[in-house]
Amino acid sequence: MFDNLSDKLNSAFKKLKGRGTLTEKNIEEGLKQVRMALLEADVNYRVAKKVISDIKERALGQEVMDSLTPGQQVIKIVFDEFTRMMGDSHKGLNLEGRKPAAVMLVGLQGSGKTTTAGKLGLYLRKKGKKPFLVPVDVYRPAAIDQLKKIGKQLDLPVFPSTTDMEPLAICEQAVAMGREKGYDTLILDTAGRLHVDEALMAELQGIRKGVHPSEILLVADAMTGQDAVNIAGSFDETVGLDGIVLTKMDGDARGGAALSIKAVTGKPLKFIGMGEKSTDLEPFHPERMASRILGMGDTLSFIEKAQEAVDIKGAEALEKKLRKNQFTLEDFRDQMASVKKMGSIKDLIGMLPGVNTKQLKDMNIDEREFVRIEAIINSMTPDERRNHGIIKSSRKKRIAKGSGVTVQDVNKLLKSYTQTMKMVKKFNKGGMRSLKNMLPF
Repeated sequence: MFDNLSDKLNSAFKKLKGRGTLTEKNIEEGLKQVRMALLEADVNYRVAKKVISDIKERALGQEVMDSLTPGQQVIKIVFDEFTRMMGDSHKGLNLEGRKPAAVMLVGLQGSGKTTTAGKLGLYLRKKGKKPFLVPVDVYRPAAIDQLKKIGKQLDLPVFPSTTDMEPLAICEQAVAMGREKGYDTLILDTAGRLHVDEALMAELQGIRKGVHPSEILLVADAMTGQDAVNIAGSFDETVGLDGIVLTKMDGDARGGAALSIKAVTGKPLKFIGMGEKSTDLEPFHPERMASRILGMGDTLSFIEKAQEAVDIKGAEALEKKLRKNQFTLEDFRDQMASVKKMGSIKDLIGMLPGVNTKQLKDMNIDEREFVRIEAIINSMTPDERRNHGIIKSSRKKRIAKGSGVTVQDVNKLLKSYTQTMKMVKKFNKGGMRSLKNMLPF
């Protein structure tokens, strides 16, 4: 999403870092490029003007002029101001108080509320909560069916709403059922409209007064740019918002809504939707997003994804196997599955420091290769997975046929595995460090 913005900012920073000394003139030249980059990214005009003014004021101060590396100091100032513009720090959900707590999702039709309800339920369950999905959109039977289907896929309980029920009655009955069954968090998927209208707002106000939700979150489509900011203002004025979820952040939108929504509305961006998978909902951290935009990576988010995907006990068992050269094709497949849980390989690489957007664009990563490798290993017998040496010509043909690939593909996998094991043996001979110490957690 921020590829173009990142490229332009890095271009401006290279010129600043190349200066032996910084003057008011060359700082202004650099900031002019930064301002244009922000406006092209669809950042609100007033927000862009304010942040550039603040950067300029600090950049012309003693902290830069007295610095040994003034160009880098300016980048640090830009990072600080971007972070402040987006909200300083992550604002989590406030679910304290009455039980069950209710999280009310509001927004226009098509913004992704129903999908977000499922993602949020999964996120809360990982945090130790007992979420209860509540379909409140009685005007579209498909919306109720969709949430029930999502609940079934994710093994999350769903309130049995029907289209002949009143929205407020659904919410009140869901609260009673949640209390009875021990669910501590209700996620209310309210109805949307094609545009903001009085009937929609009146219904949402009624639910708010009747249920007293702990959180009211606007779900907005990042692809709509500054319209998302305007919509947030309308909902906050009439319903009252506690935060915002921006969906489709993995799309081609320029990202201006994410950068300026807090500064314009005063409401924090709490989550961002980064894809279609149920796990593609991330807590929004302004400082991490600023780091990504400026090409510094996002190591903390990378570590968090790794912690979610990797079982520490499993990692310790894997370490012992590697030390004894007992790492089998079965283990190889299991480790690949752990990496897949972390998300897109390109997204993960993009979180690492020093990887710029141009390098990412040029990377030709075919993630279907994971599917092929998994199919090949699954087509092997348990004995073949544990002892690849027995896989001769006839076995290769059978494995290739069973996995829908060629014998050459099977040979390629076996060759890669063999080379990996040779490397592990070299490490072991040289005194391999503890695998646990090599992991970032």
